[in-house]
Amino acid sequence: MNKIYNPTPDTWTSILERPTKTVNDIEGTVKEIFAAVQKEGDVAVAKYTTQFDGVSFENIEVTATEIEVAVASLSNDLKEAIALAKANVETFHKAQKTTRVSVETAQGVQCWQEKRPIQKVGLYIPGGTAPLFSTVLMLAVPAKIAGCSEIVLCSPPDKNGNINPAILYAANLCGVTKIIKVGGIQAIAGMTFGTQAIPKVYKIFGPGNQYVTVAKQLATQFGVAIDMPAGPSELLVVADDTAVPAFVASDLLSQAEHGTDSQVILVSTSKAMMDAVENEIQSQLEVLPRKNIAEKAIANSKLIYVENDAIALDLINEYGPEHFIVCTATNDLYVDGIQNAGSVFIGNYTPESAGDYASGTNHTLPTNGYAKNYSGVNLDSFMKSMTFQKISETGIKNIGSAIEIMAEAEGLQAHKNAVTLRLKSLE
Repeated sequence: MNKIYNPTPDTWTSILERPTKTVNDIEGTVKEIFAAVQKEGDVAVAKYTTQFDGVSFENIEVTATEIEVAVASLSNDLKEAIALAKANVETFHKAQKTTRVSVETAQGVQCWQEKRPIQKVGLYIPGGTAPLFSTVLMLAVPAKIAGCSEIVLCSPPDKNGNINPAILYAANLCGVTKIIKVGGIQAIAGMTFGTQAIPKVYKIFGPGNQYVTVAKQLATQFGVAIDMPAGPSELLVVADDTAVPAFVASDLLSQAEHGTDSQVILVSTSKAMMDAVENEIQSQLEVLPRKNIAEKAIANSKLIYVENDAIALDLINEYGPEHFIVCTATNDLYVDGIQNAGSVFIGNYTPESAGDYASGTNHTLPTNGYAKNYSGVNLDSFMKSMTFQKISETGIKNIGSAIEIMAEAEGLQAHKNAVTLRLKSLE
């Protein structure tokens, strides 16, 4: 990891740069695949699945038999762990339900807001080197609570044309309505346009690599909403001498092992802590099965020393981390002062892994600095707010004149007439 001491604010932008490709590097490929899927449907999807995943098969929809086999293949311990995590995710997201908001803005003018589920949603679940069945819980559970009627899940197949059984088990457990064996750009394009096998959806959720992230952003140009730009995983830890170096190192490595383009950062007011964490990283790294991946991510990562908490907080808010762990003697200062972070983990016994799996909060979070203007996935992500109004004869008399005056001032005579006719009918 690169060590940086007392960086000045004018250098923060370059120091905190993410190790990701630019959109320009990726967009050409994404547009080419989108155009092919829009024109050729499943034929194009099959072609790119063979090209990128090295497998070809006719039926890309998962069958009931495949789900039964997956359920039977999993250990009871894993099923129980998934059940516990699902229960906690349900508890946290059910608590986010809100009731109808209703108010009489003027006598006879009743306005209210209600929420409705997004009817058709698409969930993208990464497969590859780390099949993220936990992400199924994070997306399908709130979708079900929200009342989405169609929940389509896409995930890349392995070399045998199968989806990881834990993904299938979690999807079935959470009420996913259709599971498709397609990944990458072609999956996002399929859910954007709809094909013979892949339903068109109204909103796409889920993390992915940089290509999937750009594909989701392109999908918005075709009338499909997305949860957020969620790319390679990242973590920032702020720690002083009250932190446990082994814990901090384990948290940094937990995100570094996600992918070679992940990034982890330690910000500290203690040079001794930085040195201790660096030593722990090297020690723990040696025994990780995903050592090669984590090593490359660590090469993109930083150990940053600053003189005090105030500077540290400003730097962290400038970075806007996806995951933010606070292990200091002044935790409240950071908790109260953080403005830009996807999810915050407080204290020595709150590992980031807890949020990834079983504490109940959602792990689908904004990356690449988007925590400055995006929320992580929550129940409202799967819903729309609709407003209603009902105006009585008294109500139109109370606000009608104001509407007429404002409409005329804007030069919109038909708007004014719509009120004038009603007011005259009441004379």
